[in-house]
Amino acid sequence: MWIPLLVAWIVTAVAIAIAAAIVPSVEIDGGVLALLGIALLFGLINALLGTLLRFLSLPLNVITFGLFALVVNGVLLAVTAGLSDSLEVGGFFAAIIAACLISLLSTVMSFVLMRVVEKQQA
Repeated sequence: MWIPLLVAWIVTAVAIAIAAAIVPSVEIDGGVLALLGIALLFGLINALLGTLLRFLSLPLNVITFGLFALVVNGVLLAVTAGLSDSLEVGGFFAAIIAACLISLLSTVMSFVLMRVVEKQQA
C-alpha cells in the first residue's frame, strides 16, 4: 500500500531534479532532502489546488483541446516555487516548460517502475 506512494514521491523528486538540470532558469537550492521536500510540496499543491484549478479551467481546456492544462501545470509549479525556499523558477514560460518535463518524465518513470514493483510483488 505504501510502496506506490513512495515510488510516486521519489519519481516526482527525480523528475523535478532532471527538469531543473535541463531548464536553465529553474534552480534547486539544497540537497536531496530539499528535493524530497519540494516533491512532497508539489504533490500536495497538485492534489489540493490542482484539482480546483483543473475544474475551474475545464471550459478553457475544452476550447484549447487540453493545451490549457500546460498553463495550469506551470501555475502549480510556480505556486510551489513561491511557497518553497529551495525552488526558484525564473519566469512563466520556464515554469510551463519545466512542468511539461516533470509531467512527461514522471509519467514514463512511474510506468516503468510500477511494472518492476508489480513483478517483484507477484
